[in-house]
Order: sequence, then structure tokens, then C-alpha cells
Amino acid sequence: MINMCQFRFYSTMQSQKLHQSLQSYFGFDTFKDRQEEIIQSILSGKDTLVIMPTGGGKSLCYQLPALLLNGTALIISPLIALMKNQVDSIRGYAKEDEVAHFLNSSLSKTQVRQVKQDVKSGGTKLLYVAPETLTKEENIAFFKSVEISFVAVDEAHCISEWGHDFRPEYRKIRAMIDAIGDNIPIMALTATATPKVKSDIIKNLSMDDVRSFTSSFNRQNLYYEVRPKISKDQTFREMVQIIKERTGQSGIIYVQARKSTEEVAKILEVNGINAAPYHAGLDAKTRTKVQDDFLMEEIDVIVATIAFGMGIDKPDVRFVIHYDIPKSIENYYQETGRAGRDGLEGSCIAFYAHKDILKLEKFLKDKPLSERELSAQLMEEVIAYSETSQCRRKFLLHYFGESFKTEDCQKKCDNCKRPKEMQEAGGELKIALGVVEELNENYGIKFLVEYLVGRKTQEMKNFRFDQKKSFGTGKDRGNLYWHSLLRQAILNNYLRKDIEKYGLLKLTNKGRAFLDNPASFKMSMNHDYSVAPGEVITSSGSNGAALDEVLMGMLKKLRLEEAKKRGIKPWIIFLDPSLQDMATYYPTSTEDMLNISGVSKGKAERYGGPFIDLIKNYVIENEIEKPSDLVIRQVADKSRSKVSIIQGIDRKLPLEDIAISSKMSLPDLLDEMNIIVSSGTKLDINYYLEDNIDEDVVEEIYDYFQEADSESIEAAFDELKEEDITKEEIQLVRIKFMSDMAN
Repeated sequence: MINMCQFRFYSTMQSQKLHQSLQSYFGFDTFKDRQEEIIQSILSGKDTLVIMPTGGGKSLCYQLPALLLNGTALIISPLIALMKNQVDSIRGYAKEDEVAHFLNSSLSKTQVRQVKQDVKSGGTKLLYVAPETLTKEENIAFFKSVEISFVAVDEAHCISEWGHDFRPEYRKIRAMIDAIGDNIPIMALTATATPKVKSDIIKNLSMDDVRSFTSSFNRQNLYYEVRPKISKDQTFREMVQIIKERTGQSGIIYVQARKSTEEVAKILEVNGINAAPYHAGLDAKTRTKVQDDFLMEEIDVIVATIAFGMGIDKPDVRFVIHYDIPKSIENYYQETGRAGRDGLEGSCIAFYAHKDILKLEKFLKDKPLSERELSAQLMEEVIAYSETSQCRRKFLLHYFGESFKTEDCQKKCDNCKRPKEMQEAGGELKIALGVVEELNENYGIKFLVEYLVGRKTQEMKNFRFDQKKSFGTGKDRGNLYWHSLLRQAILNNYLRKDIEKYGLLKLTNKGRAFLDNPASFKMSMNHDYSVAPGEVITSSGSNGAALDEVLMGMLKKLRLEEAKKRGIKPWIIFLDPSLQDMATYYPTSTEDMLNISGVSKGKAERYGGPFIDLIKNYVIENEIEKPSDLVIRQVADKSRSKVSIIQGIDRKLPLEDIAISSKMSLPDLLDEMNIIVSSGTKLDINYYLEDNIDEDVVEEIYDYFQEADSESIEAAFDELKEEDITKEEIQLVRIKFMSDMAN
């Protein structure tokens, strides 16, 4: 039996040998975090689970033991397109290329034979395979005939339906390993795993006597920020400014749709930024070229769907921008994890609008109920992260089961950099926790908020909850307040979400103790992105241009004065998005004013003078340095045939014919025409109105807009529908009105 002294001596010798191997193979002197323990675990034949954030050095955890052990390690990876990079990376440390290969459907029969020959000869220490490769009988037979040192399952979260990238083929991996041989050690690795996903991985892979290693999810070198996504123009402008302030640095912009990758990349390119799109719809050759050009620094910015990034080993990505908010916190965390892998500063900036969540929900309508409910929970967490006024780092770490003190953020997120005012809410917390208890801990946030504010939904009436004494006890506070409080109660561990039970809120021991002995509880109100653009804007980045709220107030006051002078409504002069641009970019000339969204040459000449004078004086008095990148060049909107629409109207063609030639429906054409006039371009459609709408109807709608407090078509329809006036008629007359009065 080995005594303790002998054991320590043996461990020291093993550690020295590992450090020598680390230096010999990779040129590093020390291991990161728990890498050495992880490697020791797999070398001793133990099943090993590794949860380590991107940039933490996961790949070394299987690369070094693969090089040290007899036989070949199988590395299961979900993305065929990225295997070559991983193989090239390990070959870069070795004398011979045969040390690492990949085996997948992209290889020819001759190449497959060469790979298998190198494995048989013992020269190949790492073999990267896709899960599908394991399912082929000829491959199973081959792997049975050679020595497999261990199996590493990369991106192991793909096993779980609760993971952000569930893949059914990952569920078959255990059966395939059993078919290859007995007692083959397994290493499962992932950068993102909640406690639920972790247990799914262990259970599905039947990992016996597993040793689990979880590194901190805190990426202290990353700055997190969420900005309101008010409009396309505003978002493009901010993105261009963010990137130009980091000229020559590498970055990734994530979007949801393939079409958006092309659109955003074109905008960046015409503004002098070296960018390229990347998505799964591109052919393999193009994808490989874009990826290689990015790695070789011939492209600065990749605009990509989530098809890009997993497994990419580019350490100097300085910024990650989310043009569209992702579907889950796991997606967000993994994608932001592409920034700052070298340990230097990285910025993670997301643009958020609640309508983007609604778009994601639409994609789910045809999915099975269980998948819809699961996705709804994941999106609820994304909404909570986006709208929270609390430390974003604390939110992320709490989601992954890690505690964190807000003060340790060191202002490395927008909320800690610009904290909201805290208010006492101890009494309200007691009310909320009491309601959770009274309702038997059987409801989620949405229902609890509706109960607290006293919303008499059909569900409330069906179960007679509206008859309960506590129903509506928080109606004086409103939805935003109770959403803020409940989410912050979760963040501070008074409540917990039961993920497996559809996100129902449960009291924690801390929450029960608070009910018995209430105390002070401080909270801040969440960001409210549901307001109309121009009402409440809190867009100020770490470096980007920020809306000047003092100037915004002055511009609104001036607009009101000018409207009274002219006897028109304020919105006719300039819409709120135009004022927001002025309060962000300080136009001090007519030429500058033409770069403001919604301001045509006619509108600038007609209404712009007093606004230019006010801004000019304000800039001088406050010694303001104007943003240098006011002019954001736009790509012609060919997809909407804007030019052909304007030309067709100039030629007085019927709108139905213009719609057909533009390949859109008439309602879509009217939407596009309203966008065109709102952006400052005149459209003379009197010829069409005379032929298609009664003169009295035109006059009534026109009179409505002259008196209306808003240009909203929906508001007009609500007001005029009893007159048997259609929404289509309102849209048409609004186009005439905006062209006559506003442009």
C-alpha cells in the first residue's frame, strides 16, 4: 500500500512530467486554472466533465493527454467546417501532419484511406469526427480494430434539449462508444452549461464515477452593454461608430437572418469598413475563404449568423456586437465569449428591441408544444438580461449557478458604469413573496405580475383568483415595477426558478426567512424598451455617441413653438427619431441636417433653420465636440425596389401595377410608401386618390391628421373605423398628407 509520503512524491513526479510535456509540446510554462487536474483525471482513466468558458483552454485538456497516451483519441465535434482549423492548430505544434486528422463526409475515398492508414500506423494521436461519422458501420468496425485512448465530446451541451444548440445525433454517442469497445474513458467539454444541462450530459453519456470540473464563468476582461434598437438607421450608425473607434481591430457582428448578414456587411463596406458576411447558405468554398481571411486579418469584421464562431481560435477579437438579440443566454454567453480570448479587453454590445423577441416567437408557432414552452423560457431569460438595471455580469454568472458581488464588476458593464437610482422596496418584496407563497409556488413571473396589478384575465376569472384578498394589491405600482422586483428577487436569491417546471417561481430559504423577518431591500427599475422612440432613451455606450437629453428637451420645446407659429402639429415638422438624431450628432448646417434620418432637402429648407441655429449655439456654449462620423452612407434598398416605386409614381402608374412589378402585395407597397415619405421623400399620389377614394373620405382623413397628436396609422384607424374608413384608405391619405405638409 502506498503511504501518504509516497503518494505525494508520485503526484509531484506526475506534475513535473506534465509540465515538461506542456513545455515540450506547446511551449507553455504553466497550466491555466484547473487544466492540470483535468488532464490528470483523463490520464487516470476517469470519466471527466469539463465546463470551461470560451478562452479558458478547453482544447488543451484533451490535446495534451491525447499526445501522451497510447492509441488515438476520438474528438467528437459538431461542426465539420471547423475541424480543419482544429487539426491545423494541433499540427502547428507537431513535426508531422499525421499527428492529427479529421474524418468526415468532406473527404474523398483516397483521403479517407490515408487517414485510416495513419491511425493504424499509430502516428495519429487525435482524430476529429462528426457524430454522424460514428453512426456508419464501417467506421465502427474500423475503430474497434485500433486502440482508442479516450473519447472527447466537444460542445457537449448539444446533448441536452435544455442546451442552446440541441442536436438529436448527440443522443446516440453513448451507444456508438459502447459499440466500439468497453471501458473507454469519456471527456465531455462545453463552454456553457446550466446545472440542468450538466446533469443531462452526465446522464446521457452514462459517465460512471465522473469527475466534474467547472471553471468560473466570469470573463473580467469583457465589457457588457445593451443599447435600445430604435431603428435600422440608428443601429447602423451606432455600429459604424463603434467599429471606426476600433479601426483595424477584429470583430464579429451576430444577426439572426442570412439576409441580414449581407445587408449589414454592405452597409459597413460602403462606410470604409473591411467586412464580409458569413452564413450557412454560402457555398463551402466561400465560407472557408471568409473564415480564413478573418483569421489572416484580411477581413476586420465578420457579419454572421450563429453558424460562425464555434471552435474558431482567434484570440484577438476585440468586439462582439449583437445586431439581433440571441435566442438564449447560453447563445449570448458563447458568442460574446469570442471576444478577448487573449485576456485583453473586449467589448460586447447588444442591440435590443422587444419586437425582435416577437419575431423569434413567430418562428416557434409551428413547433411542438414542449419545444415552444422550452424556448419561451429561454427567451424570457434573454428579456430579463436585456432589461435588467442590475449588474449584467452578476446576472450572467447567477444564470450559470455562480455567485458574484456587484462591486467586483469594476464598472465593466453599462449598468455598473451608469447605475440607476436605488429605491427602498422591502415592503413590496414581502408582498410579492407572500403572493408566491399564497399561490402555492405554482406560477411564473408573467402570471404573478398580472395577479399583483389586478389584471382580470380569463385565467384569473376561471380559477376565481380575482376573488382572492391579495389580488391587485400591487396595482398602484404597475407592470414594470413588479417585473423589476421579481427579477431582482431571483438575482438576490429570495426566489428561484424551477427550470424543469416551466419556470415556476419557488421561495428559497432566504425568501422564507425574509417573510418571517422582513428587512430593507433596495431595488432599481428595469430599463423600459417598450416605450415609443423618443420618450425614454438610455443609449450611451462606453465609447459611442450618446443622445444628449438636455438638447433633446430643447429641440422638443422649439418644435412645439414652431408648430404653434405655423398652426400645425409638432410631429409634422420633425418626427421624434429625427430629433433624437439631432440630439446625438449635432447638425450645424443644412448639409449636416440632410444626414439626419427623416430629413429631406425640402424639409431641411422648410423647417430646419431655427433648429440649426439652436444646435449651433448649444454646441458653442457647451464646448461640444461633434461626433466625427455623422455621415453614414447607405446601400440602395434594392430588395424593396424603392427607386422603381418612386419612378412608377412619377409616371402616374396604378399602384397595383407598381406592386406587381416590385413583386410585393399592395399592403406591402403601401407600407413601403409610408416608410419613404416618413424618411423625407415626397410622393405625389393625387392621381391615384382621385380615381380610387371618395373626395369626402380623403378630406376627412386629411383633417384628422391635421389635428392628430401622432402620425400613427393604427391610432387613425381606431378613431375613424366607425366611419367605415379602411386602413388602406388611411395609409394612402397619410402618404399625401406627409408629402404635402411634412416634406
